[in-house]
Amino acid sequence: MARQAMTLIGGGPVGALLAQLLAKRGFAVTVFEKRSDPRRIGFKRGRTINLAIAERGLQALRTAGLAERALQKSVMMRGRMVHPLGGEAGLQRYGVDDSEVIWSISRSGLNALLVDAAEEAGATFHFGQTLVSADIDEQCLSLIDREDVQRDYGAGLLIGADGAGSALRAAMDLYQPLGIRVEPLGHGYKELEIPPAADHRRFAIEPHALHIWPRGGYMSIATPNIAGSFNVTLFLPLHGPHPSFDTLRDAATASAFFGRDFPDLAPLMPRFADDYDGHPVGKLATLYLDRWHIDGRAVLVGDAAHAIAPFHGQGMNCGFEDTVVLAELLAGCGRDTAGAFAKFQQIRKPNADAIAAMTLENYVEMRDSVADPRYLAKLELSTRMTQWSPEYFMSRYRMVTFTLLPYAYAYERGRVQNQVLEQLLRDFPRAGDVPQDVAMSALQAALPPLPSLLDSALTTIEGAPVLKPAHARPNFAFEV
Repeated sequence: MARQAMTLIGGGPVGALLAQLLAKRGFAVTVFEKRSDPRRIGFKRGRTINLAIAERGLQALRTAGLAERALQKSVMMRGRMVHPLGGEAGLQRYGVDDSEVIWSISRSGLNALLVDAAEEAGATFHFGQTLVSADIDEQCLSLIDREDVQRDYGAGLLIGADGAGSALRAAMDLYQPLGIRVEPLGHGYKELEIPPAADHRRFAIEPHALHIWPRGGYMSIATPNIAGSFNVTLFLPLHGPHPSFDTLRDAATASAFFGRDFPDLAPLMPRFADDYDGHPVGKLATLYLDRWHIDGRAVLVGDAAHAIAPFHGQGMNCGFEDTVVLAELLAGCGRDTAGAFAKFQQIRKPNADAIAAMTLENYVEMRDSVADPRYLAKLELSTRMTQWSPEYFMSRYRMVTFTLLPYAYAYERGRVQNQVLEQLLRDFPRAGDVPQDVAMSALQAALPPLPSLLDSALTTIEGAPVLKPAHARPNFAFEV
């Protein structure tokens, strides 16, 4: 019996991981990617925000047998190192200890690893191929290569993993409107770099943290690379009064701004002028679709279906979670791909919508709140409540980042927990004054205990399907 053919448009991290998972399950997988082979072009400095691997992404990589190999290319980040203007930097941990950390990895390095693994599993990649059009009825693709040679290809089931600007999504929408809605954030970003320290082996600042310079309405962040450098990203409004990218058009106008607003960051970037003038301003938006598939012929995954801003570090993790769910559904559906695609959308869309909302909230928290006394009081009380009753209280960030609880569940439970925290801090303005019995009584009146994840592959929590782990968390760090 011939293997069922799957044609993926997009060979980035999500597409390459899905290709490997499908090939391992016996499908004949062909991938077309418009970019060059990441294993041959290497890392192009200043053109990508580092990716953050959290528990959802790690679980998907474990499913593919690639987690340890990915972590060897990563740098552990324990939490946010907050750099207030005129104050001392301080670490705000993400989790309770070093078992709850996230990992910084370069997009190109991870992509190369995943392409290798997909090819080893039997998938075929064609790079430098841009989708021109797709005939959904005939399942035929027209692609053009770097030499402007256009060819037609017969396709099997079509899967779009080609990112926020998805060409397959555009072709599907022409065939059958998908209900596309794009909500611009009104903010953009520019990428800079902190090079390694003078000996070219050490990091110039603390390596095991995501550094944030919050300035209320805008911010800079820095994420570590395994080679000792940091990717720095400046987030600003695109338009409007100073500071915005309208008013900071070039390095000459931006240098004085950096020296005043980021005085401890500016001296760490000796190539600031070249980076600022050489790198474009990226725009940020959230993508929503009413429909992710056309019956059983074509489906979208990852950013092609639900692109979000980078402020929760969950875009890739959410996409990786997509790949595990979709691969499992396709492996068990026989020829009912329409049913598999519909189930995939039913499972994943509420969670994609939830992480999109939490991501936008996290941007406000990162740029405005991390140095705010009220936020710090809630953070202190959250830590106390976690210690007092871990079976009832887990911060929303920990639910999103260190568990496989559905995003939609984490969003709703986090909303109720925040209401409890707000009420307690109205009654007791100092977190240290909140009595344990009062806090626990309020929490238990508002919420049931947290669900216990069993060692099976798929279950539901309050009606929402959730993948569950059967593993121990890593407790090691990349040593620098």
